[in-house]
Amino acid sequence: MATDLKKVLSITGQSGLFNYLAQSKNGVIVEALATGHRTAFSGNMKMTTLADVAIYTDEDELPLKEVFRKMNAVLGDDDAPSSKSDEKAIKDFFAKAVENYDRDRFYVSHMKKVLEWYNLLKKYASLEFVDDEEESPELHKDEEKPESAAKIAAAKQAKAPAKATSAKAATAKAASTKKSTKSVQRKAN
Repeated sequence: MATDLKKVLSITGQSGLFNYLAQSKNGVIVEALATGHRTAFSGNMKMTTLADVAIYTDEDELPLKEVFRKMNAVLGDDDAPSSKSDEKAIKDFFAKAVENYDRDRFYVSHMKKVLEWYNLLKKYASLEFVDDEEESPELHKDEEKPESAAKIAAAKQAKAPAKATSAKAATAKAASTKKSTKSVQRKAN
């Protein structure tokens, strides 16, 4: 089955990759690619779909999907070098796979992240990707895009404090208003 990079998330502060499942009340529900463990993350967490990631090249930016395809063409069935490999070995690999990558703006730290993601997708998903023309129709019908779901959840959370948080708080506010009205009446008499 082809991997839809629009549903594969990288979440800041979390190791590994996650599959977007659904929107929850205050965020998103995801499934860890490696373990299959489902969890919910708050909408204010920084989440990035792999479809939105690109690397710098000498001419323009190259989408991650194309980078993975070029890496696969060089590697075949082999795994990518480990992200813990020697810095020179990592640079040499990218010089073979993506000859025109921008050596000034595409750092070794970025390369390590791409290598890690490639190996995770190879092991737990598929290196065949859904093309833009082949997008899953349910993404457009029933679900929102993962990045917009996170933004909506963050917006809802930002609006929530403006409302009365509970009936108890509303009762306390009403009681406070009553007391101040009585004290004004006493002072008037």
